[in-house]
Formats: sequence, structure tokens, C-alpha cells
Amino acid sequence: MSRLLSQLETDLKTINPQHIYGKVAGIQGMLIEISGIESMLSIGDRCFLIGKGKRKVPCEVVGFRSGAALAMPYGGLDGIGLGARAEMMDSEPLIRPDPTWLGRVINAFGNPVDGLGPLKQGDIPYTIRNNPPPAHTRNRLGGKIDLGVRALNTFTTCCSGQRMGIFAGSGVGKSMLMSMLARYSSAPIIVIGLIGERGREVQEFIQEDLGEEGLARSVVVVATSDESALMRREAAYMTLSVAEYFRDQGQDVLCLMDSVTRFAMAQREIGLSVGEPPATKGYTPTVFSELPRLLERAGPGTGAGSITGLFTVLVEGDDHNEPISDAVRGILDGHIVLDRDIAHRNRYPAVNILRSVSRSMPGCNSPEENEIVNKAKGFLSSYEDMAELIRLGAYRAGSNPAVDEAIHYYPDIENFISQRSQEKSDLQTGYAELAQILGMVQGMDEE
Repeated sequence: MSRLLSQLETDLKTINPQHIYGKVAGIQGMLIEISGIESMLSIGDRCFLIGKGKRKVPCEVVGFRSGAALAMPYGGLDGIGLGARAEMMDSEPLIRPDPTWLGRVINAFGNPVDGLGPLKQGDIPYTIRNNPPPAHTRNRLGGKIDLGVRALNTFTTCCSGQRMGIFAGSGVGKSMLMSMLARYSSAPIIVIGLIGERGREVQEFIQEDLGEEGLARSVVVVATSDESALMRREAAYMTLSVAEYFRDQGQDVLCLMDSVTRFAMAQREIGLSVGEPPATKGYTPTVFSELPRLLERAGPGTGAGSITGLFTVLVEGDDHNEPISDAVRGILDGHIVLDRDIAHRNRYPAVNILRSVSRSMPGCNSPEENEIVNKAKGFLSSYEDMAELIRLGAYRAGSNPAVDEAIHYYPDIENFISQRSQEKSDLQTGYAELAQILGMVQGMDEE
């Protein structure tokens, strides 16, 4: 009771008894100049523009120029003109998550968009843009987490609190892989951020890919591609804030975000609007400063809980060294590469095992498990080195014993990696099946 009273007192102090208004002094594109209250505003503050018919458009202050505050809207600017009033919001944006949010779909403001009524508000407020926990207070990675996908469980094993990137071009199977992770992973709580997603695919993902069972343990945050850059960026922050709440409740949370690239594009749009200089491929400097601030919020916590993050990266032009891919790969604890050539061979998920890395391996595995993985990777590597000659029929059997052995095992390993979207695979079964394919069953039994 005392904690609730203390929190109520804190909240009451944030309420401003006065209504403070400025006015719109200029509009250029989606950038609004607000004068009259610029000295009372700071970066990140929110205000309402009041237009025709008393329509209120929420905005966020993104910069200052020539004595005026620069704001961008969260929605359309219809009905807003010169001289329109700009009303300051009473307090900083907060959310109050609650365990009853599981099974719900919310927007970037934390408001429900699933038609199931209002959300229950919890006792503890969370700011949208929290800072990552201090590095020296964070725990180390926990034990292995079962992702339900054979290729990832065995070849890119992930631990609780680890952050992994899923890198792929368009149409290679990122969304399908994400849906398999959401359905089949062993995580008790899942927070899913659909950032800049196609509007028609949201319901398909929730009803078909996620399903009732998956949704029951999930919170879905949605900002579709037609929404403003601020809404798309805010949805990414909201996803991590909800995940942090459940982490602080001692839960091991799986945070899925599709995609980090669209978050970066939204930040680029905002930066260019306020006059930031474009750097590589037009991405502004704040893009590369905001990426680590967002991604570092996932990971081990300071208490019992953790956030295991899997973030998709849309690789432009299949160039895995383009700026966002390169920056994200340097921040995260591993990367899963989906290969278009593999998808063209009709093998899904199209994970390129040889190009994918988990930085928690091999430390998280037993020596026997590492031996199985290394042997399978060796066969894949030997086969890929001679793949062109083998497919052309130019390789002569007996020329290289290692290649001959790789050719023998390759079809079975490829079949092992392949997995239907309706099929679930657990962690230990995956190692056992791979050991059987490689003729290493005896070694596993001895373990």
C-alpha cells in the first residue's frame, strides 16, 4: 500500500495544472515549426496540434531551429494550418504494463488495437526509451534456449539473454522463420514487434502463424508501413519496454522484432527531416547511435529475468555488407544468414549454416555436441568447395576421400536442416538425429 501511495504522489506531481499553448509558425513536409513555447520544450517532449473541428494531432519535438521548436506528427496533418494551437502534454510518455497484456495486440502508444477492450494498467510505470542496464551489473548468459527449429538449435545454439540477428533479402523466408520461433520456442513469454509490416499480413501472422496458443503467451506490438516514421520508431521502443517489464518480473522473455531495418529507415526519415547530414546510403548519424541504444536493451538483466532477442535485418540488394547489416552484426551476439540461392533450391528454412554464427558457441555445448556440429559443418564445407564441379558432373569419384564422404552425407544433412513450418523440433532430439545421420550414435549414448 505504501508503495502505491508513493507512486500516486509521484504521478500527481507530474500533472501540470496549467494548459500551455504555442502556435504553428510553419509547415514543411512533415516538419512543423512551433513558436511561443520553444523555451519550455525539449527533445522528445510531446504536444498536441489542435486543428479544424478541434481535431488533435499528437507530435514529438525532434529539434530546434531559428528560435522555433521542430516537431513531427504521429499521424496525418489534415486540418492543421498556420496559427493552429500547439498544446504541451502534461507529462512524459509512460506505459504501465500488466500480466493481463498477454494475448493482446497494441500499437506504438500502448493502446489496444485488437478490439478486445481497454488494457488493465499495472502499478509500475515504464518510460518508452529506457537506457540499457549498466554493463557491470548485468548477469552473464543463461542456459540454452530451445527455439524449436533444428537448424538453429544445433548449428547456431542460442542461450537465454543472447541477441541474434536474422539477415536476409526480401522474400527469402524471414517472416516464416519468425512465426516458427514464435510458435515453437520454449520461452514462457514472447514479445513481438512488427515494425513497418504490411497491413494485410498482420492478421495473417496473428491468426495463422502465431495462432491461439502462441498468442496466449505473447504481446504483439504493431506499426504498419503506412504509419508515420515516428510511430514505426516508437513501436520498436515500445516492444523493448514491454519486454523489460516481464524481464523485471523474473521471466525469461523472447523478444522478436521484424525488422530492425525498418526502424533504421524510420530514424533516417526523421533525421533527414530535421536537417541531419546524410552519410552512407543516406543514413544519418543518429541511426547508428540509436541502433545500439535499442538493441542493447535486450540481453541479461540485473535480476533473475532476461530478454533473448532475435531481430530480423532486411538486407538491401542481398548485400550483407550494406550499412545497417554491418552495424547490427557488430552489435549483436551472432547472426543467422538466410540465403536466396538455398531458397531457390526449395529448402526451408534457407539458413546458410556455414555463414551463420552464434557467439555463445562452442562454450554452451558439451564436447560431444561440439564434435557432432563440427563434423557436420566439415562435410558441408567440403561439399560446397566442390559444389559446382559436382553439379556439372565434372568431379570424379575417388579423387578426394573427404569430398567423397561429404557427398555421401550431404543429402541427409540437407534433409535434417530442412523443416516444414508445421513441424516442431526440440533441442535434444536435434542433436540425437544429427548424430544418427553421421553414425555417431554410440558416442551420444556413452554421454
